[in-house]
Amino acid sequence: MLRPRIAALSQVEVVVLDLLAPSHDGALVPMTVLHRKGLVLDGKNPTLLNGYGAYGFSQTARFSSAELAWIEQGGVIALANVRGSGVYGRDWYQGGFKSTKRNTWLDGIACARLLIERGFASPQTLAVSGGSAGGIFAGRAMSAAPELFAAAILYVGVLDAVRAEESANGITNISEFGTVKDSLEFKALLEMSTFHQIRDGVAYPAVMLVHGLNDPRVDVWNSAKTAARLQAASNSQRPILLRLDEQAGHGMGSTATQRRGEQADVYAFLLWQMGKTSLARN
Repeated sequence: MLRPRIAALSQVEVVVLDLLAPSHDGALVPMTVLHRKGLVLDGKNPTLLNGYGAYGFSQTARFSSAELAWIEQGGVIALANVRGSGVYGRDWYQGGFKSTKRNTWLDGIACARLLIERGFASPQTLAVSGGSAGGIFAGRAMSAAPELFAAAILYVGVLDAVRAEESANGITNISEFGTVKDSLEFKALLEMSTFHQIRDGVAYPAVMLVHGLNDPRVDVWNSAKTAARLQAASNSQRPILLRLDEQAGHGMGSTATQRRGEQADVYAFLLWQMGKTSLARN
């Protein structure tokens, strides 16, 4: 029953590009960009920049039916291997770690600028996303450079890094992010905490925060309090939505139906905010 669908999907010609984005300190950040063959680089393409940048995990291009659906409609997927990932080994990983964590989102901002410069997207058609520890990447890129993005998707994100170690799973992440008990690490935690970096009267992009109420790794209050703070602070009139699932956790145990429903909501939200509602109906 799956073969006809797989055969149909395989007919889509996908271009895979490896680019290097110059970051704030001269470091060249590797980014993989996927799009449909023949894409016009006019800045009008719905583009989704995804990153993680923690624990030495690297982003690799892979088959994804959900991402292929985005590409089929003329969308662009960009995977940023920012510092904190392990793409260049231990030094690259530790370049986005504790007191150097700011490189993670500054590298992401550099990738966003390159996508705009190359004509893949514009600030009206570019979104940033990240999940779990990648919530730091996406949340801080969005809050540090809101003018670059039409939207942000924060999946089960670590968004209040200052309070995180007080959660049930928090102590296991001290070795990665630091502790409030150390003055230097506290400063780094405060800087990487999206919740604490939101400022009143700033025109933030549209944001969807996605969380499961039964998440054992990242407590749901991270998304809830950040959504409330953004709603109170932003003056852009863009929607700030909190998408909660009573039957979900950190994502790994979600059913296929749950995953499809979540992805449909995310894509519809992004295309709406990018002015591509005709694609959303497809």
